[in-house]
Amino acid sequence: MSAEFIHAAAAVVGSEWLLTGVAAKPYCTDWRGRYSGDALAVVFPSSTRQVSEIVKLCAARQIFIVPQGGNTSLCGASVPLPVGRQIVLNLSRLNQIRVIDAINYTMTVEAGCKLAALFEAADGVNRLFPLGLTAIAPHCEIGGNLSTNAGGIGVLRYGSARDLVLGLEVVLPDGRIWNGLRALRKDNTGYDLKQLFVGAEGTLGIITAAVLKLFPRPKANVTACVAIASPEVAVNLLAYMRSTCGQTLSGFEIISRNCLDMVFKHIEDTQEPFDQPYEWYLLIKLDDVPQTALRDALQSFGVLEFAVAGDARQAERWWRLRKNISEAQKREGVSIKHDIAVPVSRVADFIAQAGSALRERFKEIRIVAFGHMGDGNIHYNASMSDASVNAAFITQHEAEVNRIVYEVVGKLNGSISAEHGLGQLKRVTIRDYKDPLELELMRTIKHALDPSGLMNPGKVI
Repeated sequence: MSAEFIHAAAAVVGSEWLLTGVAAKPYCTDWRGRYSGDALAVVFPSSTRQVSEIVKLCAARQIFIVPQGGNTSLCGASVPLPVGRQIVLNLSRLNQIRVIDAINYTMTVEAGCKLAALFEAADGVNRLFPLGLTAIAPHCEIGGNLSTNAGGIGVLRYGSARDLVLGLEVVLPDGRIWNGLRALRKDNTGYDLKQLFVGAEGTLGIITAAVLKLFPRPKANVTACVAIASPEVAVNLLAYMRSTCGQTLSGFEIISRNCLDMVFKHIEDTQEPFDQPYEWYLLIKLDDVPQTALRDALQSFGVLEFAVAGDARQAERWWRLRKNISEAQKREGVSIKHDIAVPVSRVADFIAQAGSALRERFKEIRIVAFGHMGDGNIHYNASMSDASVNAAFITQHEAEVNRIVYEVVGKLNGSISAEHGLGQLKRVTIRDYKDPLELELMRTIKHALDPSGLMNPGKVI
């Protein structure tokens, strides 16, 4: 049956756009190298119609389907499992920008469009597409961004991916095509079906195109690098900045000292932002305001030290420190990663309580904390500084570290996944931290749309 399916699928997409065996392997391993599986084939359709035809072939033969874009998932959502009859359906060839409507402030794009290409397309009509994943924008694709409800550094002002989509085109698990590409700000005609697919990680259907919101391009922006004594200061400064600067505040990122130590160690052409090191830093960005507004706000609040970028090059040097934290960590070695969210007012409590609990149990643990202070999303990663013992530490204690961190998150009414999704990584863990009724409702929706369970098996639920 596998040979017959491959022949039929090749007839749909062309034999050169179907990979098997060794050629398929690069598409079966995730971005971090943590998850790897096997697929009957990797199929590259070039249109929504071809996606539909491939899905129909799979549905008729009960072959599982793993939708894939740029394969930048951090939770193993975009790769197949080690077992099972499954294909990878890679959407990278669906890369057309169908319509840009500058007057309506929208663009209709296909799922395989690189995020960086959407930035450029919006800029070409003097508009902004603000999904702030600049570090991986050349690699990730908008279909995956929507399927994982991606966040990034612009959420404070513009919202996450869920907030940036007006309409979707989706191939359902039986191969039918739902055309919901409506460029409307208001449509009160029943359930908001598009939101079922945003954040579903390909478990309910395959996003093939989307209508996205555009925004006025800021006439100017200004960035400050700020040294602070503690995360508690950051919480209070954020509240102060929001009260004084309002919606002009577009970025508010927190960085712990050891983040920068790793960046300086592994990333070339990086340097200290100040003459002396500090334990905590903030990067703050305001749009459509003069430098004096940011400078005056920081002087009024009082911080250890700050500098306001004199030009775009200086600002980019600072943002480059933030963007390269994940890459520096990857070069440093494996760590136990957490992508958590708590109410903004409780971020400092989370960092203090989780750190205290972990250090009480593991005296030599190294905690790397950074991320989106403005929306309460902290990337909180744990490892041992001594590389010779780190691998054994993670193998033996990952579950315990997770339990300690997630117990603090639960106590603060937070979430164990803020912007990376569940994928394979947290599929089982979520059962301990989500209301059973919520899980029941999710399973009900899954069964209603995908009764055979063919869409992205082993992910989310």
